[in-house]
Amino acid sequence: MRDLAAELAQRRAGDRYRSRRVLEGPQAPRQTVDGRSLLAFCSNDYLGLAAHPRLVAALKRGAERYGVGAGAAHLVNGHSRAHHALEEELAAFTGRERALLFSTGYMANLGVAQALLGRGDHLLQDRLNHASLIDAAAVCGARLRRYRHGDDQDLARCLAALEGDGREILVSTDGVFSMDGDLAPLPALAERAAAARAWLMVDDAHALGVLGATGAGTLEHLGLDARRVPVLMGTLGKALGTAGAFVAGSEALIETLIQSARTYIYTTAMPAPVAEAAREALRVLVDEPERRARLHAHVHRFRSGAAQLGLALMPSQTPIQPVLVGDAGRAVDLSRRLLQAGFLVPAIRPPTVPEGGARLRVTLSAAHDEDEVDRLLEALGGLHP
Repeated sequence: MRDLAAELAQRRAGDRYRSRRVLEGPQAPRQTVDGRSLLAFCSNDYLGLAAHPRLVAALKRGAERYGVGAGAAHLVNGHSRAHHALEEELAAFTGRERALLFSTGYMANLGVAQALLGRGDHLLQDRLNHASLIDAAAVCGARLRRYRHGDDQDLARCLAALEGDGREILVSTDGVFSMDGDLAPLPALAERAAAARAWLMVDDAHALGVLGATGAGTLEHLGLDARRVPVLMGTLGKALGTAGAFVAGSEALIETLIQSARTYIYTTAMPAPVAEAAREALRVLVDEPERRARLHAHVHRFRSGAAQLGLALMPSQTPIQPVLVGDAGRAVDLSRRLLQAGFLVPAIRPPTVPEGGARLRVTLSAAHDEDEVDRLLEALGGLHP
């Protein structure tokens, strides 16, 4: 039997122990966490919609109409009018024929791989993909190959090695990488995948609502349509401020997922009131484009100020702004000192990021104001090198 206590002690000694904090109240820049008032720069609530009055009201109306639980899986009797309408609206928003709701992005990514691939098929992934995409290989039994981060030429070499194999190939990548904040080179990846007759799937969790002229994500930002990227996964719990996820694509893809994706078939549907809140979030995206503009202004302000301070930022133009530290112990110490100064900025350490890549992961929100961004920069500038 494993000595769990000894393993946990080893994690602590290596500055890799994770601890939860208790939040009082809604997501907002100013939070009460573990009884302390803090200015938070760690939420994925990029547009500040998680506590938006219109979403709260929509959820309440949904609870009054549908109750608080779905009661069953979508394929039994848990698929409400609210779920159906949200799927139709997500399909229209992303420019796809159909969309299908999943309880989480993790479940969506597992479900796609399991439905499209089988044992002996091939799953090719960016080396820095989210854990859910990597874990999908184990679920479906496909052979996993990981190409160098953002390197379409390395992907091409991996695809060339499979030429004539005759098995299904799925190429999957984050649209925006959650720990680095950079974008995948999707036009080049789409070209490589099409030439090899491979599926291309994009996990756009951190871009939906943030990038693109209407907030439709990385594909809109880069001018890619459903033909070039057949499988799109998006989450509702980040910029859209609610919970759950969806996969959008062709009629045939969505019907295949309904028939075959175990993470869709064998789980209870999300609560219908959450679906109603997500529908309202899509309306707010249209009605309040200034939120997205304010968010991007904060990104520019933070990057300009960090450059003046000589901080080691990564090449991100998204709300994810990692401050590279390197050593895990030093990242933990800097995060602790920021906490003492009243700022909640997490230290991200291996194995979440590669060895030597520990960082402070700053995330910005439209709910922040300029003064709060400046105060964070001042605090970062005051840390000893």
